[in-house]
Amino acid sequence: MTPHVVIGVDAGSATLRDADHLIQRLAAELALSEGVFGCTHLIRTGQPRVALSLALPDETAAARTREHLAREYPGTGTDAARAAAAGHRARTAGRAVLFPGAQAMAAATPTVAELLAHSAIDAVSVLGSPGPPDGALRLVTRGHIRPEWRSGRLVLAAVPAAGGALAPFEVPNPTPCCGDHGQ
Repeated sequence: MTPHVVIGVDAGSATLRDADHLIQRLAAELALSEGVFGCTHLIRTGQPRVALSLALPDETAAARTREHLAREYPGTGTDAARAAAAGHRARTAGRAVLFPGAQAMAAATPTVAELLAHSAIDAVSVLGSPGPPDGALRLVTRGHIRPEWRSGRLVLAAVPAAGGALAPFEVPNPTPCCGDHGQ
């Protein structure tokens, strides 16, 4: 089942964490299938915020989703929502929160080869490395995998981790920067 109807959502999420939670909540409220893609998109124009995009399997699912969004988030037809949908549709922008294989892979410590074989992720890139990683390397997910659309491919950025493993570059609960310096 390949998702083909993309909807943009601008619910005014202030942070990636807020947007992640909203995508998860929408997936539960709408009983979205494992095959759905849900992405976040940083909006840097006007009021900075995070918009969402959902790629749904068919027009029936899209109509049901639009109806729900109109009830729950009446201000979602913004330029930011349209930009998020366009970037996702072109597969050139978007940080995937929902994607086929996301739950199973985040709950495991897969090898790179297993991740690529059992999820929608097309490639793993290791920061500072010129080529793809060895498929036998383990990926310590910490329950959190957020690949991004790049040039039509879903790519997970990773970094070296302890014991010769890799870890996703994005950590599950980042420490806020520059909060209370000097206090």
